[in-house]
Amino acid sequence: MDLDWSKADMIKVTTLYSLVEDAYEKGVDRANLQAAYAAFKTVVPDKGTERQLDREFEQASGYSIYRVMKAAQGTSSGRVRMKEATRNAESTRSKH
Repeated sequence: MDLDWSKADMIKVTTLYSLVEDAYEKGVDRANLQAAYAAFKTVVPDKGTERQLDREFEQASGYSIYRVMKAAQGTSSGRVRMKEATRNAESTRSKH
């Protein structure tokens, strides 16, 4: 999080973080996730900063924004649900 962001910008970013967590834990509505990502991109338009925030978020939570958004793009289903095994394998790999 950037302390220079406005309260509205922080809400946009944390909304995406929350939906990414939900995608791993219980599944989320694909349209809501994509709308939250679009709002996130208004705050973080450049790929470099997005990658940095994703790495920091994944280190802190074990959840990947990138992987969730890839899954959302790759499905025609109305819901996005990440497989728990994927998360466990990834978080185990990142600890080594």
